[in-house]
Amino acid sequence: MTTENNTAAAVGTDVDRADRYARFTAFRVEHPEPGILEIVLDAPNLNAVGLDAHAQLPEIWPVIDRDPEVRAVVVRGEGKAFSAGGTFDLLQEMVNDPTVRTRVMREARDLVYNVVNCSKPIVAAIHGPAVGAGLAVAMTADISVAGRTARIVDGHTRLGVAAGDHAVLTWPLMCGMAKAKYYLLTCDVLTGEEAERIGLVSLSVDDDQVRAKAMDVARKLVAGSPSAISWTKQALNNWYRAAGPSFDASLALEFYGFGLGDVREGLASHLEKRPPEFAGPAV
Repeated sequence: MTTENNTAAAVGTDVDRADRYARFTAFRVEHPEPGILEIVLDAPNLNAVGLDAHAQLPEIWPVIDRDPEVRAVVVRGEGKAFSAGGTFDLLQEMVNDPTVRTRVMREARDLVYNVVNCSKPIVAAIHGPAVGAGLAVAMTADISVAGRTARIVDGHTRLGVAAGDHAVLTWPLMCGMAKAKYYLLTCDVLTGEEAERIGLVSLSVDDDQVRAKAMDVARKLVAGSPSAISWTKQALNNWYRAAGPSFDASLALEFYGFGLGDVREGLASHLEKRPPEFAGPAV
């Protein structure tokens, strides 16, 4: 192939890639180095996840899976946070509209399973707050690098709904049932350093080294055997697939809770910056 043809092929590849990811407008999709794709959560209110982002996050993973140019993925947040979770507008719509609630439940399920089933290794670079749908990606990723002072919290029960999203699937396997129950029932905040100590994240590093370390890990993955790494991931993730019924139940219970009274009090307490006063009966 001539130099001119090589150049044309390279340009064609760039155009194809731009077309492939053009519809993902709720976050940034970047290609910092050959073989590495970077998803950057970049939104107001500490990268909160709105309706568009919640719809697009599940859909990007099958696209990445079919992209022959991608050998590893890094997911990070822009600015001071990984992600502060769902926006209050999104949560309010879920409380008020069962149609929205049903759609978001399907998106939440697809997000977790699509990350689990993506053949490419995924590295999460976690700094600052990590909550909600963003946390679901971070904890379901294959390797997680957290800043020492990162603030990891699954806040579902504080909101007044069951811990759904991803936590029932991944936390007991990563940090054990005793720790999973403690943090999921109390909503206590985990620092990145403590999360590494209990096994919830892969590595903890100084806050200003999170992205650099995540990129180093991604480069190791790019340099490795694509088939060996992919098949190892797929085999290991059978542990998650085996726990699928527990995850599906947790998701159903979470979204059932969005139709009950406790979540209205939980959401109001967040907006008013006060402790919740739950009055619903125990079931």
